[in-house]
Amino acid sequence: MSAQPIVNPNHTFPQGKFPRICDYAVIGDCRSAALVSKDGSIDWLCWPRFDSPSIFAALLDRERGGLWKISPISKYSIKRHYLPDTNILQTEFTTESGTAVLTDLMPVRENGSLVPDHEIIRQIECTSGELEIEVLLSPRGNYGDATPKLEQRGRLGLRFCHGRGVYWLRGSESLGVNEHSAILRHQLKSGESLLFSLSYTENAPAILPDISQIRHRMSVCADWWRQWVGAMRYEGEFRDEVVRSALTLKLLTYVLSGAVVAAPTTSLPERIGGSLNWDYRYCWLRDASLTIRAMLELGYLDEAAQFLDWMLHATRLTQPQLRILYTVFGNSAPKEWESKTLRGYENSAPVRIGNAARDQLQLDVYGEVIDAASQYVFHGGNLDHEMQKVLVGFGNYVVKHWDEPDEGLWEPRNGRQNHTHSRLMCWTALDRLVSLAEQGKLKRVKVEEYKRNRDAIQQQICTRAWNENLKSYVSVLDGEDLDASLLLLSWYGFEKPDSPRMQATYEAIRRQLGTRDGLLYRYHVNPPEGTFAICSFWEAEYLALGAGKSDECRKLMKSLFKYQNDIGLYGEEIDAQTGDALGNFPQAFTHIGLIGAALSLDQRVKGEQQLGHRPESAMDEEHQSKVA
Repeated sequence: MSAQPIVNPNHTFPQGKFPRICDYAVIGDCRSAALVSKDGSIDWLCWPRFDSPSIFAALLDRERGGLWKISPISKYSIKRHYLPDTNILQTEFTTESGTAVLTDLMPVRENGSLVPDHEIIRQIECTSGELEIEVLLSPRGNYGDATPKLEQRGRLGLRFCHGRGVYWLRGSESLGVNEHSAILRHQLKSGESLLFSLSYTENAPAILPDISQIRHRMSVCADWWRQWVGAMRYEGEFRDEVVRSALTLKLLTYVLSGAVVAAPTTSLPERIGGSLNWDYRYCWLRDASLTIRAMLELGYLDEAAQFLDWMLHATRLTQPQLRILYTVFGNSAPKEWESKTLRGYENSAPVRIGNAARDQLQLDVYGEVIDAASQYVFHGGNLDHEMQKVLVGFGNYVVKHWDEPDEGLWEPRNGRQNHTHSRLMCWTALDRLVSLAEQGKLKRVKVEEYKRNRDAIQQQICTRAWNENLKSYVSVLDGEDLDASLLLLSWYGFEKPDSPRMQATYEAIRRQLGTRDGLLYRYHVNPPEGTFAICSFWEAEYLALGAGKSDECRKLMKSLFKYQNDIGLYGEEIDAQTGDALGNFPQAFTHIGLIGAALSLDQRVKGEQQLGHRPESAMDEEHQSKVA
């Protein structure tokens, strides 16, 4: 072996074309996450939490953002995969002279072990022939605003500081340091490898990893993920896709609280070159509630219990009023601001930090949270006295406010309207509380008052959200536009999927918002953004709910699988022209939709009369028909 630490005072970041969003993979430890490109470059990392300032952000600026790249110097082809049932990534580089496999992971914290608080492990091993490898480390702190000074500390490794933390890079070979970047070129022959550990700590003294123990710790991490997957209760025909989606959701769940972030990134554009760029590194109660429903049906009751405990903590200062999003610790999300340094993915400015949706009113969130609690009870969980009190408080709030306009599910920034989906979710909130009370699971509920308001909401939806000219439900009361969330009228038990109104609404949505390839826009907008990925899975689940539609659901899902990337990940949106991912990546919302559709199809195929993963409405069929 020959190692050549390179010191190049003129070295700068690799420039050129941005990788496609769908060319990224994610690794994580349930506290933070990193995005790794097909070229072996970690282009996004925020430590110590998902929403901390970045130390690598080449994802949003190739020159100013910072990265850590390991790849062959000569031209190569690429194949990659996750180790089965894990979030450990392997990338295989093939050159004319040899093949090497790069393994990337963030070890899950081992209780009681003397290991770093936060760490990335990278191993590149030559599996045939020989090839020259380049390792480039160029950190940039605080979203590119700070350039840490790198210091070589001999046997201890390479050290740099930023903010309250200290970073250490230790490896089987040393990198040459040029103050703000470090580089190594190394010839590998078959059977030889390089090992690196990048760690971060805010506490002194720092725990430095033992390089000789890295391979063992990689094995321990793989076992941890596989044990988690082993508890899953799903053996349907789309198991591979469901497992990958569940692993992604688990990776996005903050282990210390149970909060689920919407995505680990900020400002990946919904329209390339446009300004639809948002920070999704926070916990939306809506997304998290939907995640918990998916986890419950897969058999993960502990995750649901932890989320409900977190919700009690997060909402303690505003109960019974709910904020839309919170930090993973349950605090208010930061005010939105724009980076003056990072120029954005493919110059899609601005790069936003924080999210102004924190100040919006979105009444649908009450239905999603209460339905998640109802799901928890349905799957065997118990509501303690404090949780019962909080849920009743939410119900009382809905009674007082359900008839108000809000910003709604899609978070527009142009004012409030009377959104049909928000009304549906207020109906769901009261309906589930009545059901829990009638089952004896919830005490001190004003059942008759809840029933009166639930019925009033249903009457309003059936009269003012139905457009007789369009023969469809519409997005806003007394309106004329459609959006894909109307498919959820059946999902929550408001309308049977095969009712005349629901079938007509579905046909209208497909005509107005659908593409030839089975994708759906969430609503009509010009110029168009990407098609919204979860909406297509909502369509698949709608088909699964309807009798005799299993084959259509299966066909649509197989079509949608074409739009996942090579390792099974989805973004928020899909470009209808190219099939590329758009928006933040990977997106929890999309993977939730995939799991839900797969579960509903599985239940339908098994021929069960009731879909077992969804509590029934408290309203009997006769009363529903009278109201309608």
